[in-house]
Formats: sequence, structure tokens, C-alpha cells
Amino acid sequence: MTEQTPEDLRYTEAHEWVRILESGRVRVGITDHAQSQLGDVVFVQLPDVGAVFAAGDALGEVESTKSVSDIYAPVGGTVVEVNTALEGTPELINSSAYGEGWLLELEPTEDGAAAVAALLDAAGYRELTAGA
Repeated sequence: MTEQTPEDLRYTEAHEWVRILESGRVRVGITDHAQSQLGDVVFVQLPDVGAVFAAGDALGEVESTKSVSDIYAPVGGTVVEVNTALEGTPELINSSAYGEGWLLELEPTEDGAAAVAALLDAAGYRELTAGA
């Protein structure tokens, strides 16, 4: 199966994707490439709503049948929502990495649009993962 890299998202070198929502919030998930490398996701540890992170801080973990991987904040912000569906069905990350498998939403502390714009675009992310 060919991995997907939607053009309308931004990406981190740590394999998170970012979507700016109409509200200005930032929705975060892990990429299709990352979930395929991880294998079957069996547990997700997400931060509490209200937790504050700087860009690059570890904010949670994804556990799969192969390994445990940290999730990093792509931009600084306050957690305003977590995807509670992942508590009972963490495999949504495998089946819908860019849809129902999203992880959390942040209210950016800095200019969210500028911080997100500084991340990799789809072409840059494909280039990053081409050798993987």
C-alpha cells in the first residue's frame, strides 16, 4: 500500500502532521508513514487538557506491537482537546491516520500560522521519508 501524504497538511521531522483549523487551533496526529513503521497501535498516552507545551516537547506516547514512540508538540501551545476515541480504539491511528486517528488539538501560544508554516510541506516530508 502506498503511504499517503496529504498536500493540505504540514509535517514534522518526528512524523507528526499538523492541520490549522478554522478556529486557529492546531490539530495534531502521526503520519501514515509513522503508523506503518510502528505496526499495530495498541495504546496511546495523551496529555491532559490544559497542559502547556513548548514546540519539541514530548507530549505523549504511542505504543505498538513493535515499540513505544514519543509524540512531540509541533508548535507551542495549550492542549484544548484530546481524541478520547483512542482510549478504546487506538487502532484508529492505523486505519485513519489523517482522519479519526487524530491525537489532540492545541491552542498555539505563538503565531500558530507562522509556526505551522515553518514546518515541512508534503513534498519536504516525502523527501524526508523517501530513504526510510
